[in-house]
Amino acid sequence: MPLNYSKWDQLEASHPNVDKKSLIRWKQRDIHEKREIRKQKIAHLEAQIACNKVLLPKISDIAKALADPNASVPPSKYWSNLIEQLEKNPSKDCPPGNNPEHIEQTYDGMLLNLLQRVTQDAKEKLKSLNLMESEKEERLGKELASEMANHVKQLGAEITKNEKELEEEKEEQKKKITTEDIHEGFETKYVPPKPEPAPVLHHKTIDEKAKGKKKVVEYETLNPSAVEKSAPSTSQAENDDDDDELPEMTPSLLEFSKINLGQYEKSFEFIQTHRDVYVPGASDALLVAAFEAQSQGKPKYAKKCIHQSLLLQYCEKLGPNGVGMFFKKMMAGDKRAEKVFSDDVESTYAHLVERVRISKEEVAQEAAGKEQIQLVPENPDITIRFNVPDGPPPEDLRLEGPGTEDLDIEQVRQALQYRWEVFQTFSKDMQEALKSDSLDAVNKVLGNMEVDDAEAVVGALDNAGILNFAEGGIRDETGGASSSSGP
Repeated sequence: MPLNYSKWDQLEASHPNVDKKSLIRWKQRDIHEKREIRKQKIAHLEAQIACNKVLLPKISDIAKALADPNASVPPSKYWSNLIEQLEKNPSKDCPPGNNPEHIEQTYDGMLLNLLQRVTQDAKEKLKSLNLMESEKEERLGKELASEMANHVKQLGAEITKNEKELEEEKEEQKKKITTEDIHEGFETKYVPPKPEPAPVLHHKTIDEKAKGKKKVVEYETLNPSAVEKSAPSTSQAENDDDDDELPEMTPSLLEFSKINLGQYEKSFEFIQTHRDVYVPGASDALLVAAFEAQSQGKPKYAKKCIHQSLLLQYCEKLGPNGVGMFFKKMMAGDKRAEKVFSDDVESTYAHLVERVRISKEEVAQEAAGKEQIQLVPENPDITIRFNVPDGPPPEDLRLEGPGTEDLDIEQVRQALQYRWEVFQTFSKDMQEALKSDSLDAVNKVLGNMEVDDAEAVVGALDNAGILNFAEGGIRDETGGASSSSGP
């Protein structure tokens, strides 16, 4: 029976992404394609075995006739007559699917091809032996008999090898559960009680931890909305709290979460007798419980929650018969299916561990109440850039371009010199960030500084003309280029 394993192609499992209280999905790989390849291989092996089993007795009879010392016809003459018969009057019998009008696709055509190759090989051997003319015919008969006997052995071994390979492929195929393999009655023990149990309830989480604060100092284009990414406003935080509803663990789910990893029979029996664990929101509740357990230093219980959550998700994603389909495979000990599932559990747990670590770091930063100075443009049309000097102004400073006629070159020189001196007072990290001309890099350095120090740096950037909000202004190109002034 051909297998239909395509449902597993659509299997998606949710993974925890706790900082947003949401779940990400993981998708299984190319099972459907591998199933089709196996089906084609099985069909090819079956056709090859059937064809060879027809050819083997024909070849065996020829080998016996050539080796018969009491034959009335000399081996070489028998061989010539046989080839002539196959060439002039071949049978049209052929394997299913072949075209009998094409001689090479019939059994006799295949046999003729073999005899012609054997003839050529035998004659090549005779040439190397330097025999007398009277000895050649007898020796040719022996060579033909020997070659055909070898082909009988080779073909028999090929059939045995193919039969073994076919058996292995079919055995592997039986391990793949599909809707074609699931018959009515498999899930007769799993009858959901009526009425349907309600979905898992949700409750609103209340964040009692200290909220982190960030401060924005305005220097013309510094905008208080600069820290939206890092510190949500009061109204935004309230909206987040309103939307931050997490599923609750029910008594049944709590008991279900304590089942050890790999105990599929016990989990299956539990779902049969506790229908309320297989409802919308149950897998999410288990993921939330896993995060809380990991945060509290209970890794073993956290992994159990992950295991049971993914177990429910796999059943849901496999469709109406998902529970029976999933547990039938797992309880049968399908190594490949077990590996897919266990790998998913391990990767999901590893992701959870990382999210808990990051969450703890964020909480620690928020608890410290650290304020930050950040730079942002007043509107999206303005780009903050940095006029970074390469060195002091050159001796031959020149002013070029429209609007530079009324500028005092000495005042420009003093401004560029001041800019260079201010730049040299900054830390190495700040200098590198400014040279990269990246606002994110500069804000990162500012964020790691004390507020008073960051305010002083921003003020110096502004006073020295390094902080640039739009095209134009004094542009320092003292590293080997000229300096110019714009509007």
